[in-house]
Amino acid sequence: MATSHYFGKKSSLLRRNKLTCLFGTVKKAGDVINLTSNRTIMTSRVRLEKAVQELQRNPYFDKYAQKIAKLQQTSPEEFLQRIEEKAKKEKEQKVFCRCLKYSQKLKRFWSLSSHLWCSNMDKNRSMFRAYSQATNELKYITTPIFYVNAVPHIGHLYTAVVSDCIARYNLMQGHVTFLNTGTDEHGNKVEQAAKLLNMPVDTYCDKVSSDFREMCDDFEVGYTNFIRTTDAVHKATVHYFWKLLEEKNYIYKGKYSGWYCVPEEAFLSNQDLIEKKTSSGKSVKVSAESGHVVEWTEEDNYKFRLSSFQDDLKHWLKDEKVIRPSVFYKIVTQWIEEGSCLTDLSVSRPISRAPWGIPTPSDPNQTVYVWMDALVNYLSSLGYPQKKYKEFWPPTTQIIGKDILKFHGVYWPAFLIAAGLEPPKTLYCHSHWTVNGEKMSKSKGNVIKPFDAAEKFTIEGLRYFLLRESVPHNDSDYNEERALNVLNSELADTLGNLVSRCTGKVLNPKSEIPSAAIYCKVLKSEPAEQLRYNMESLGNIAKGHYESLYIHHAIDAVMTTLRSANIMVDYHKPWILRKEINNVVAMTELKSVIALAMETTRISALCLYPVVPKLSTNLLDFLNIPMDNRFWKDTAPKYLSPCAPVDSKHFGHTNIIVFPKIKSKS
Repeated sequence: MATSHYFGKKSSLLRRNKLTCLFGTVKKAGDVINLTSNRTIMTSRVRLEKAVQELQRNPYFDKYAQKIAKLQQTSPEEFLQRIEEKAKKEKEQKVFCRCLKYSQKLKRFWSLSSHLWCSNMDKNRSMFRAYSQATNELKYITTPIFYVNAVPHIGHLYTAVVSDCIARYNLMQGHVTFLNTGTDEHGNKVEQAAKLLNMPVDTYCDKVSSDFREMCDDFEVGYTNFIRTTDAVHKATVHYFWKLLEEKNYIYKGKYSGWYCVPEEAFLSNQDLIEKKTSSGKSVKVSAESGHVVEWTEEDNYKFRLSSFQDDLKHWLKDEKVIRPSVFYKIVTQWIEEGSCLTDLSVSRPISRAPWGIPTPSDPNQTVYVWMDALVNYLSSLGYPQKKYKEFWPPTTQIIGKDILKFHGVYWPAFLIAAGLEPPKTLYCHSHWTVNGEKMSKSKGNVIKPFDAAEKFTIEGLRYFLLRESVPHNDSDYNEERALNVLNSELADTLGNLVSRCTGKVLNPKSEIPSAAIYCKVLKSEPAEQLRYNMESLGNIAKGHYESLYIHHAIDAVMTTLRSANIMVDYHKPWILRKEINNVVAMTELKSVIALAMETTRISALCLYPVVPKLSTNLLDFLNIPMDNRFWKDTAPKYLSPCAPVDSKHFGHTNIIVFPKIKSKS
């Protein structure tokens, strides 16, 4: 199991909001402080409890206990503000020190994954010292763990590479980033899949989990940890989490009845159902999401008091950026406002009906509901309940598909609030992939496997196409002809052709990269001016799109800049300038064209690194860009820096094929 880290930040989830409830007073009782209050909205309550616990550790606490109690009672906002200001200063210092500690882990992780930063320890240390304390933040990014009832398809790959792309962007910002992925291995569907293959269920889980791990490894998904819900450490965490909710009286035993969808392994409300007629004319209820037939079920199991958390969930949703894109935020907000999905939730199943699962800690005749089990993985991966989990909690960005929005947008934050933990800062929900306009399904035989697609388009090509074509708020379509056209026109032609034109032996026999500081400002033509404008804007534009999680827009900004570079080359016709070898003006213009083209290539390779890491790394290596000049700050054109080197450089002597053109098999 990988233990190395990307670079990222731990920060509190919610902005300070005006207190909407009364806090009780702090009372001295021996060595114990009792906080008395009515039930409060989670954020304020948790903050106050944490603040009091920290104060208790101070040896002078007894002396000032009465003043603290008075301030807390009369002005809780001022009380919390004082505590948090002090904690913030201490945290900034800890974060800065932690970045140096993680630098060696970072080096090991990226070198194992053939990633960008492979420099020695001294270089790493100098890199991170260059960043301010405020810049080095801790980021926790997660994929949903993948259900092993079937082998990976491009929908799984898309989720994984989106998460990896976001993590790599944060790494380039200098953040300490932890990327979590893995497999969800319990539930009836897994057991049924194993039986179909006549395999023991644990052997089946090992096989399919390894398929998902191989997918992540081969497609450059640089996970920090790959967790499996069959891991012993995860089972222990699930038991701890269950007991905690049980002790807080949020889990109770009762009778549950409702419409149960076996394939989805969930009870569905009437709002989640529609009626359909079978071929025989009989009316049946089916899941509106999946179309699977549901059955009426009554059973004794354990229930979670989800109905108690409407106000807490509303409070969490006050920040509209907590769920992106906005269309999914509106869906969850409507669910919470209407309360349609806030009935108490069944969180266990009789072991007779769901034997392949984690037994509940207090009742061996029940197994933990597969979704509660799966969601806790985000905690167990960080070592919860050990204190080390706090370094990266709460999650910065959790990437999910729209089919699991309710589980992550309603159940998961409610579970966390009940346990006294902060919910995620952002849920990024994406839509699905269709194939030639149709939904992927085994029955249609149109499920696209990542390795099959990579044989046609390469690993980097498939990554690029999925991230280039996807629009998170709408379903995206996988079409082989479209993929071929996009990859050939953008990677092979727009990017690859720009590089080959300016590095060929005829045009550039000395393999020279003329100094950007000297030559990039020489040309005054309209195409050259437009290119300089695009280059100077690209870093900030792409940064905004990456941070808004609109990756396809970041790619589009890069392609716009590369196209303007090709227009500039066509306008100045360097192949004609090269013939006037004794003309000083022509040679200066030629060097200016090459300098502008190569500077565009360098900046574009940096901006595309989160999307196509291997391709970008090969290109930056070819351009001899030092490892410590591959951060996001380096996307600014060199000619804008007063300290830019004036000497020309040289690129690799071996010609580079940035992306080989793909031939159509038709």
